[in-house]
Amino acid sequence: MADQTPIDPKPPNTISLRAPSKYLTDPAHSPTTTGEPFVSPPLDWLRRTWAVTHSTLSMWRSAKNVRITYTQYKDGPANDNLVEYEKKDGKGSVKRVEGIEKPDAKIPGAWTWRGKGLLKIASSHWEVMGWGERPLLGAVGDMGEGVERWAVTWFAPTLFTQEGVDIYSDRKEGMSKETVEGIVNALKELKDAPKLVDLVEKQLQEVVVELPWKEGK
Repeated sequence: MADQTPIDPKPPNTISLRAPSKYLTDPAHSPTTTGEPFVSPPLDWLRRTWAVTHSTLSMWRSAKNVRITYTQYKDGPANDNLVEYEKKDGKGSVKRVEGIEKPDAKIPGAWTWRGKGLLKIASSHWEVMGWGERPLLGAVGDMGEGVERWAVTWFAPTLFTQEGVDIYSDRKEGMSKETVEGIVNALKELKDAPKLVDLVEKQLQEVVVELPWKEGK
């Protein structure tokens, strides 16, 4: 099995991304846009609730307050994955999609997801392209004690969706402008993945955030 945490890394404070495995000849040793080798985020760092602030996924065009929560599944490296979102018009209750995901056996920082309940027949593959923490300028005392955590994920195509990119922030109110700009610029530097760069340029959009979030049951 690919090691999700080959070392105990400190969160990067610069924005650096790797191309998805489908575009690489050796996905187990993937370089990043800064030339450094990719290091997977520690599981304890990944396991929290993330707001999806930007995405190429068309289904989020009619949604708001999209969030994903990763928690440990039983004892081991697998995650419970809970996606929650609201309709953009505010009507109805919080929608939920639940699944369980296991680390990919060959690709660091990659996961194989399978749905729960009626979605048990559905599966997908996703990968962390980059992650880190950045100081919030002039935001001492803000959520995260003046730090915003960010992540960029890639999801493989399925029967229902094309491949795409999500941008995560650990802040309910969304991501700072400076961090968004840095991530988008890094996405456009993925020379090994020109098709993905084109997708980002054409379809990456901001996901609506309106506080407070509705709470699901």
